[in-house]
This record gives sequence, structure tokens and C-alpha cells, in this order.
Amino acid sequence: MEDIPENRGIMKSQDLSLRFHMKRSAFENKAREAFLVTPVVAILGPRQCGKTTLAKIFRDQTGGEAHRFDLEDPIDLARLENPLLTLEKLRGLIIIDEIQRMPDFFPILRVLIDKKLPQKYLILGSASGELARQSSESLAGRLSYIELTPFDLSEVGTENAEKHLIRGGFPLSYLADNDELSYKWRESYIRTFLERDIPALGIRVSGLQLRRFWMMLAHFHGQIVNFSDLGRSLDINDTTARRYLDILTGTFMIRELSPWYENIGKRQIKRPKIYFRDSGIFHSLLGIQTIEELESNPKLGASWEGYALEETIRSLDARPEECFFWGIHQQAELDLLVLKDGKKMGFEFKYKDAPTLSPSMRQSNEILSLDNLTVVYPGKKEYELAENIRVTPLAGLMNGD
Repeated sequence: MEDIPENRGIMKSQDLSLRFHMKRSAFENKAREAFLVTPVVAILGPRQCGKTTLAKIFRDQTGGEAHRFDLEDPIDLARLENPLLTLEKLRGLIIIDEIQRMPDFFPILRVLIDKKLPQKYLILGSASGELARQSSESLAGRLSYIELTPFDLSEVGTENAEKHLIRGGFPLSYLADNDELSYKWRESYIRTFLERDIPALGIRVSGLQLRRFWMMLAHFHGQIVNFSDLGRSLDINDTTARRYLDILTGTFMIRELSPWYENIGKRQIKRPKIYFRDSGIFHSLLGIQTIEELESNPKLGASWEGYALEETIRSLDARPEECFFWGIHQQAELDLLVLKDGKKMGFEFKYKDAPTLSPSMRQSNEILSLDNLTVVYPGKKEYELAENIRVTPLAGLMNGD
């Protein structure tokens, strides 16, 4: 057991440190509120997104007795060979990092929680789906989830949008001294993810094959996924392609956006769309290092639109099960439909100087009975296209304008 290390990447400058701390404090407040409801709080997110740093902030702000176990540390693993004996003697906050490395821990945690000991657990994990399944079976009603993302646009500031777009939000990528070092960090991250992190989750798959699949997905970014096409491209079957996508979705690398169905007499799209959740990882897999290279790349529009979609979802604090897209074959389509707080909010993402009203927008607004339809673009002015349909800059959306 050891003290939580500093995340050196966050301390790049006093100004950025203050801004990032303010934003991470929002996640800290979420954790504090969650502990008022359940004795266990899980912070889930991709590797290197700041989970350990957030746990340190929470521990320091909370005060009192605290203990941390890092399940990547052989010493801590040895200490937890008899977890009941070790943990039931402890009091206060107990932090368990990389919980996915100990999947049989959840039933033990339920026993400890039911003893009503004066302790609470903050568990950190890098895999969403499997962790949720394991914990829901053992800790129903005892656990709350918080997803921690890499830095978003509101954290870095809209004045740094180009840098954030090309580098993505992973702290050590965004805060690198230059684009070249940022790119090298992401290349190392991808390699480590494939060679170490995936096997550590107990997933048996060829790292080289998964990398090829991941690179192939870069060409499907923002598109409806066709598993047959993906499989044929890599000489794998549909089931294997589906499994690979599940791996990348469950480790927060890919967002799979489900289709929404309306009760109408038209043929609606039934296959999901896929998006890279971090624009920097997307650009690395395409070999794009600088904003100048991106601006001359045919994927520029898809890159920005996927980036804007992810930032919009984060700004709304929308859960995956609240987010959809919608479309009628060869007719209307809506990039993002968010069902939250009793509202149906529609979003279109346009990499254009001045988006105009389209028949698709009118149909989406009318058929789906949207509360509002927002057309997000990279410009600076906000204006109305029609009743209930408004063009808004991405920066304005981040600032709550």
C-alpha cells in the first residue's frame, strides 16, 4: 500500500493547473454526492485519464484516515491475498486502483459493506462493461458509477480548441511541449494499450490484429458500422469483428451510438454508428501529427464532427443509454439525439462556415417532435434557421450560451 503519486502532466503551468483542478473538482463533488447515497463509488475511465489524481484530490479534500491499494503493485496484491482479513481492520476511505485486475473482489466487497463497518470504498477501473456486469451482480444498491473522461474542451478553454482537437484530451498528450512529443506519447499509449492493458484484462486477442481493426475503424469514424465489411477487410468473421468492437467500446476507446426507432411507417436505420472518443487517438491511427496535416486531410470534416459530438455529449453529462442517432434510409438523418431530463434534444454537426436549413433538419424536427434542434459548427455567430432550429458555435455550447 502506498501514497497516491502526483500526475506530473497536470502541473504544466499555474493557469492550466488551476483550470483543470476546478474541472476535476466537479468530478470530486460528484464522488462526494455519490457517497451520500452508496458506500461504494466507482470511477471508471480509460488509462491515463487522471483517475488516480482525482482519487488523491478527493482523499486530500475529504481528510481523515485513508488507505490505497494499487492492484498493479505486487506488494499490494500480496496484501490482498486474504482481503477480508486485511480490509475489515481498516477504517475511513479505502481506494482500490485498477480493480479490473481482481474480478473476484466484488462478492468480498459486498460482505464487507454488509458488516456496516466505518469505511467507504473508492474503486478505480479502466474497463466499463465487464466491471459494470461484475459489480451489478454483487453490489446492487451499494455502488454508484462516475465516468471520468480525458480533458474536455471546457477544461482546456475554447481558445485552445485547435490544439485540443489535434492532440485529444489525455493529459500527457495535451500538455506535451510540442505536437511531435504529443504524437509520440499517443503512439506509446496505443502500443502499451494493445501489448499490456488488453492482456491484463484477461482478453486473449492478437495485439497486431486488434491494431489493424482499430486502424480500420478510423475509416468508419462517424459512419454506420457494417460488421461484414469490417470482417472482410481483415479476413475475420462478423462475430470476431463484433467482439473486437466490444473490447474497444468497453475500454472507452470507441463510442458506439445506437439507433433510435420512432413508430412511423418508414424504413429506419438499425445499425449503430461508431466514433472515436478521443480525437488525438483517432489522428494517431491515421498518422496525422499537426493541425496543418489535418486541414489537408480528407478526414478533416469527419474528425471535427466526431470531436464536436463527443464534446456535446460531455457538456450535457449524458450517459451512453441517453444518446442515440436517428435516420430513415436515403432520407432524413439526425447526428445525435439525447433523451435527458424529460427532453428530446437533437444535434447536427456541420463543418461549414455557415450551415443552412435542410429538408433533413425539418423532417427530423417534425417526426421526432424535438424540444430543440441545435446545429453545431466551428464558427462564431449564433443564429436561427427556423422555429426550434438554431445554429450554435461549438465554443458557445461549451460556455453554456
